[in-house]
Amino acid sequence: MTRLVIVGGGHAASQLAASLAEKRFPGQVALISDEVHLPYHRPPLSKTLIKDPEAVLPELRGAAFYEQAGIELRLGTRVQGIDRARKVLRLVAPDGPRELAYDHLVLATGAKARELPQAPVGTPGVHYLRTYDQAQALRDALAQARRIVVLGGGFIGLEIAATARQLGKEVTVFEAMPRLLARSVSPAVSDFLLATHRGAGVDIRLGTMVDGLQMAQGRATGVLVGGVSVPADVIIAGIGATPNVDLARDAGLACDDGIVVDATLATTDPDISAIGDCVAFPHPDWPQRLRLESVQNANDQAKALAARLCGEPQPYAAVPWFWSDQGEARLQITGLWRPGCESVLRPASRGNGFSVLHYEGTRLRAIESVNSPVDHMAARRLMQSGQSPDKAVVGDPARPIQAA
Repeated sequence: MTRLVIVGGGHAASQLAASLAEKRFPGQVALISDEVHLPYHRPPLSKTLIKDPEAVLPELRGAAFYEQAGIELRLGTRVQGIDRARKVLRLVAPDGPRELAYDHLVLATGAKARELPQAPVGTPGVHYLRTYDQAQALRDALAQARRIVVLGGGFIGLEIAATARQLGKEVTVFEAMPRLLARSVSPAVSDFLLATHRGAGVDIRLGTMVDGLQMAQGRATGVLVGGVSVPADVIIAGIGATPNVDLARDAGLACDDGIVVDATLATTDPDISAIGDCVAFPHPDWPQRLRLESVQNANDQAKALAARLCGEPQPYAAVPWFWSDQGEARLQITGLWRPGCESVLRPASRGNGFSVLHYEGTRLRAIESVNSPVDHMAARRLMQSGQSPDKAVVGDPARPIQAA
């Protein structure tokens, strides 16, 4: 019987296991994760889980699901290496070293927080946020803190900043770029989020590099900016993430800002596939490979791979979409904005929300919405079906978004 092994404990791994079970995959399935927890929902880490002392692990699927589906779970187990010639994994398990054979291997190893050179993970006073255990540690630290410094004005940094401000903390965000989320969203969205966070009392300093950390008795107690000390009870490093490619690279698989896969999510070894935050993949709508850190991308790739493994191959071509909750701002993005697009601003029919629709010629390539879910869902449905609304009319919120 075919043995399929999934390495990873995030959204992509759990969804692949579920999709294989749904499609009645004719083989054995094992899921290996170095975390001791069942795969869990990640977005709440930067919101509910760091402010609610009663919050519990948000499992994606309970233990009963894996048992009933016949999926073998090996939690708290690290994959030390891949022997491609023998098709064997070398494991470090709670009960000692082990080997596990596979017929097909799926790497869903995700991404890890980019570390400050002077403050690796575990440095007292400095927090990173990628796991449930890190969220618990940050929650405990925030409860005792008054002054919070966030390094990085990306999604994680801004979500944590908004949550900490809701807890009544003094929050300062340092962002090296001249605007928030400069690599991810258009200037109109950056400007709105900047005004929203500042309006909530968050001190955001753009175009500002932090020179280093202040340390006292092995603990970070603040940051240095332009020679000036900024004290902090808690420092949060939200300076991006890097894909977990060590296993793949050490095994000789092609890697380039992610594990390189083809349109069917196969690596350069036909017996190994990869999905989720760790992969660099081709997309028919973009000239270069993409690597997306997105729950929806992880789930969509898992479903596409499950179809191939069950004899229904299809190229991966899902339209990317994302979301981010930052205090009172609900950001939704479909597609990928890039400079050079023609942009049309559409105010929401109610409240202070809006959408920005980005076109190349007459084709809608991306839509960003802040507190405007109805318009966003209408535009998303059109994009996913390959249609585009007429840009001559979408700026009028009194007219519905519909295909040209």
